[in-house]
Amino acid sequence: MNYAEESLRLHGEWQGKIEVISRVPVTNKEELSLAYTPGVAQPCLEIQKDPDKSFTLTRRHNLVAVITDGTAVLGLGDIGPEAGMPVMEGKCALFKAFGDVDAFPLCIKSKDVDEIVRTVYLLSGSFGGINLEDIAAPRCFEIERRLKEICDIPVFHDDQHGTAIVVGAAMLNALRVVNKTIGEVRVVINGAGSAGIAIGRHLMDLGVRHLKMVDRNGILCEGVEMNPAQAEMAELTNPEKFSGKLADAMRGADVFIGVSAPHIVTGDMVASMARDAVVFPMANPVPEIEPEEAKKAGARVVGTGRSDHPNQINNVLVFPGIFRGALDVRARDINLQMKLAASHALADLVAPEELSENYILPAAFDKRVGPAVAKAVAAAARESGVARL
Repeated sequence: MNYAEESLRLHGEWQGKIEVISRVPVTNKEELSLAYTPGVAQPCLEIQKDPDKSFTLTRRHNLVAVITDGTAVLGLGDIGPEAGMPVMEGKCALFKAFGDVDAFPLCIKSKDVDEIVRTVYLLSGSFGGINLEDIAAPRCFEIERRLKEICDIPVFHDDQHGTAIVVGAAMLNALRVVNKTIGEVRVVINGAGSAGIAIGRHLMDLGVRHLKMVDRNGILCEGVEMNPAQAEMAELTNPEKFSGKLADAMRGADVFIGVSAPHIVTGDMVASMARDAVVFPMANPVPEIEPEEAKKAGARVVGTGRSDHPNQINNVLVFPGIFRGALDVRARDINLQMKLAASHALADLVAPEELSENYILPAAFDKRVGPAVAKAVAAAARESGVARL
């Protein structure tokens, strides 16, 4: 199938992937008076006295804003907020299908951090959570940080944390397959943008101690051109202050994770890695190295972002359950404990007797995924003190 042509044709037929459907009947005078005026005045007054009642007297408790500025849409780059709308609508459709979360796309016509933060904050009283999407680095770090400081609902940048959580789960199980310990393996991440930096931080929170990050200028270390977020990671990683290019970093490494560009990893580079290497080339739609070539070069476990290969590492395994769990307990935040719980819950869905080189993560349509992640996230929110229910 030519997905580009067929998708364009269907988008023309669909004319949007989401719509608003009323949850109440409005077919006679009494129903109108209860759903709207004069009856609706009473819940308004109750919320005026106690704004938290907006979670029980409106749909706010299940509503997430999916927000972009259109600057980093899929692999298309800065295409603008209107052009990002099909992706945001798709994200909302996935929220509903995989987590029964009502989500609404908001595409903001600004690249100014102050304007975006102010806009989202002013709208936050209508939602139970904020999902930031396809906002370019390093601006995305500042937007998320500031919104988390001022909003009393969860703010989550899926490109960062959703990716990190699913990679963490995949790595936990891949290391079980190759019988290696997370604290001892040497990990290389190629791509030091929002996803790569979030993956690095999350893996260190899971227990990784030996990590090198690489971007187009080489291994992150002192003396290499970096933005502030990368400079912070350079201080946390590569303790030997090793310099060089990607090929140098991969030599002797146990794990390679790519969130970068197509076909920049060669078979020789994989062959230079440690025995029973784990290789996650996740550039999409074309990975850093084709899975068959990585396997031929000696990789033991390979996972990509694609659905036509084993071990698809896909954010859809994470974000619906993350928000389902956060909304269920009316969490104020999605914190470190919740993200770690999500990785472990996702990894644990693959039973020891099922675990293999070609099965380290459940499938996207495995109906156990959303509930399992949501349950673990809700429990972690309660244990860490950010739950209100």
